Amino acid sequence: MTQQPSHSPQFFLTAPSPCPYLAGQYERKVFTHLVGDKAMELNDILTQGGFRRSQNIAYRPACETCRACVSVRILAQQFQPTKNMKRVLKTNADLIGEERGPEPSSEQYSLFRAYLDVRHRGGGMSDMTMLDYAMMVEDSHVSTRVIEYRLRGPDSFVTGKGEGELIAVALTDEMSDGLSMVYSFYNPELERRSLGSYLILDHIRRAQARGLPHVYLGYWVNGSKKMGYKIRYQPQEHLGPNGWVKFTPTLQVR
Repeated sequence: MTQQPSHSPQFFLTAPSPCPYLAGQYERKVFTHLVGDKAMELNDILTQGGFRRSQNIAYRPACETCRACVSVRILAQQFQPTKNMKRVLKTNADLIGEERGPEPSSEQYSLFRAYLDVRHRGGGMSDMTMLDYAMMVEDSHVSTRVIEYRLRGPDSFVTGKGEGELIAVALTDEMSDGLSMVYSFYNPELERRSLGSYLILDHIRRAQARGLPHVYLGYWVNGSKKMGYKIRYQPQEHLGPNGWVKFTPTLQVR
């Protein structure tokens, strides 16, 4: 019998649990650990194969009776914003995002709690403590950045930093072929700004500036209204049985 090399990743399967997106469905995940000096290379390969990262774990759905979860990546270099997206960019032109290392702060956590309490009350992350949040940010063996968004200040064009209250945060992995949006949150009271959309648009601009072809958005769940926003950003590719294929929406994307 051939023995697997000790440095090869081992994959595990979770037990079935109720799906948080589709009523009456049960989800299972296959996962592996991202550790050691090959973690970044492995994260690239697995993300390109439809996995997502959470701390030092890479996972993807492995549901027995459902295939609604579809990996999505935006073709950043071909992207052109719609009229509505241009309005979002204009509305948030007074914000600047500062890239930092994966270093949590109490200010980030306060914003994180406010976001969860309004947007995801009772969800799987609703009872996360400051220590849990710190682990979410710090526990990474890959190239991870925290982007803090604040209002532009008089010296922002020199310092590259915003000033004042923290408005939004994005936890983002830097990959060989793009940026992967691991998790983001923002001030839920600033609905006029459409901050969720703005963070995606800003990541597209960052990928374009670096010459990177993709922005990975995670999973679009076919049939889940809360995940419908992910197919607005065109052109994009979906991962299927034959690899990444360009997706054509059936409805007009505004």
